[in-house]
Amino acid sequence: MAEFLRGLVAYAPRPRYGPDFAARVFKISRDNQGNRLTWMKLTGGALRVKEALSGPGWTEKADQLRVYSGSRFQTVDEAQAGSVVAVTGLSRTAAGEGLGAEAEALPPALEPVLTYQVLLPQGQDPHAALGKLRLLEEEDPQLHLVWNERLREIHIQLMGEVQLEILQALAAQRFGLAITFGPGGIVYRETIAAPVEGVGHYEPLRHYAEVHLLLEPLPRGSGLELAAACPQDMLDGNWQRLVLTHLAEKPHLGVLTGSPITDVRITLVAGRAHLKHTEGGDFRQATYRAVRQGLMEAESILLEPWYDFRLELPPEQVGRALSDLQRMGGQAGTPETAGALSVLTGSAPVAGLRDYGREVAAYTRGRGRLSCTAGGYAPCHNADEVIAALGYDPERDVDNPADSVFCAHGAGYNVKWSEVKAHAHVGSGLRLGAEPPPPEEAAPSGPAACPTPPPWSRTRSSRPSSSAPTAR
Repeated sequence: MAEFLRGLVAYAPRPRYGPDFAARVFKISRDNQGNRLTWMKLTGGALRVKEALSGPGWTEKADQLRVYSGSRFQTVDEAQAGSVVAVTGLSRTAAGEGLGAEAEALPPALEPVLTYQVLLPQGQDPHAALGKLRLLEEEDPQLHLVWNERLREIHIQLMGEVQLEILQALAAQRFGLAITFGPGGIVYRETIAAPVEGVGHYEPLRHYAEVHLLLEPLPRGSGLELAAACPQDMLDGNWQRLVLTHLAEKPHLGVLTGSPITDVRITLVAGRAHLKHTEGGDFRQATYRAVRQGLMEAESILLEPWYDFRLELPPEQVGRALSDLQRMGGQAGTPETAGALSVLTGSAPVAGLRDYGREVAAYTRGRGRLSCTAGGYAPCHNADEVIAALGYDPERDVDNPADSVFCAHGAGYNVKWSEVKAHAHVGSGLRLGAEPPPPEEAAPSGPAACPTPPPWSRTRSSRPSSSAPTAR
């Protein structure tokens, strides 16, 4: 017994909590009266009733602290580190979010790879249905709802068809909403192949903002990274932070299929504000247009989700399976033997594997089995076909314009995205794609020599004042 206790102390140490308040949100639910409950584990300090909690863009008070035992609960005035409580009064928390000293949010374990249109009963208001489905989205982090304002359609992104059945049952049980789903599609992503500068300018009468962004590709699975490398004397720090907020507040759509971009680092490199006429909304418009303008000039790459698979089937069916995998653009290793079955492992696009489990069961007469796990995103194997089928025209997307607005003689006018850089009021100093210096002009080698800057490095340039010399 003593040895067991020593092992328990060694391998299961008691957690040490800091003095400052910290908590991790792990679930969102609702009680029988419809009150929103934020479930959190306190990892530091203490939480008291009516204490203010804050997150990105919100501050709210904890109205009640509930300690549950089954379906029953008791309210407490204070919760200490290590305890689990359900908090009421918080309307903007999300599962995985950190509060206090736990400020870093956890990345999602899985990303949805399939999308379906939600079909509503005849006469059902889509906005009312969307509000109800949003409640389910809060409770399930793997559920993503997308509202298409132009078509007035609700689209749902999820991991598989099993979630469809669960969602359908929950909508009927919770809200009496009888929903069905249209044909499924693939959730694509877009990225870029090389660095590019994006410029956005927004200057209708008595408004002014200009933003220069550097867009750089990142390794697969990196997501979206944001940074600022703009001198404070060119653009005040408050405006710079506002630009980064606008970059993070929405998914930015690519120009191939209108899919969100990923694996891109966006860096603020230059900008300008007006002493009198700049407002916060001006930088929102300039920032969105800068991202879009850069994507219009960039070499974009369409990405599709892939599955890592394990396929068990009779040996005589291995040839059929390899032929199917080659047709769908997948990759498989050398077949292995597991008892009376052969095992294939590899990866393939979700578009090919999503319904392949039924096909395997059919041609193996129930002896085959396919299991898949998320394998991330990779360049689309039939990009031209997908782009043509979706038929997305970036220049007709009025919700995501790439053009900029300038002002002359007291009136604003539109400038095409391809001409924005020629009209810009400030230079970023970026030298994207510049030719390297000839050998005779390069810095001499040796211990004192400086490393050669990358082709997109900043050149020496004069820094303009914060006021814009614009005719009004």
